[in-house]
Amino acid sequence: MATERDDLGFGDAALVRALRQGDVRAFDAVHARFRCRIFSFLVRLARRRDVAEDLLQETFLRLGTHATTLAEDTVLSAWLFTVARNLWRSHRRWRVLDAERLRELGLWPGAAAPVTPLALAEASEAERKLETALVSLPEKYREVLLLVAVEQLEPARAAEVLGLRPDALRQRLGRARAMLAEAWTEAEVPGRAERGHRR
Repeated sequence: MATERDDLGFGDAALVRALRQGDVRAFDAVHARFRCRIFSFLVRLARRRDVAEDLLQETFLRLGTHATTLAEDTVLSAWLFTVARNLWRSHRRWRVLDAERLRELGLWPGAAAPVTPLALAEASEAERKLETALVSLPEKYREVLLLVAVEQLEPARAAEVLGLRPDALRQRLGRARAMLAEAWTEAEVPGRAERGHRR
């Protein structure tokens, strides 16, 4: 796979070197290259634009904080997606804890319908069906598809991001693809989901 280059001519290795030297242009180049991809990943995990925007900002704050201490062989895509995913998981844990506290106090409202990626942009009918099928998957299967199929990380890099062995990543990816195909079929056949099916 060809090395990506930005408008300033930075390749991946050059970007890491420049970041380690505190070059602000390198940070700007990383932000320009990865901002949309990281946001897309986060919004599909969180299913809320405001949460995704906050986590995106925090992801790049972490890069700014740790730029000069990056290892020389850092793969920026894997590093950024790992940070973004860890921030999402941390946010989700705190949200669950906060919800439990509010329930104990009798202050937790009924669950509101989540804002899906469908509400964020106009899309074709096929894209809407795909987004609906993707959102219906459990998170651990959704995130592996987002990293490998959407963000096109190599499976070995995706395994690093998710903290999985390569063989476990392959198994999860296979299951995720099967589940996505099943969810897509349900969207194609009206009433099938209501009749129920086996997982």
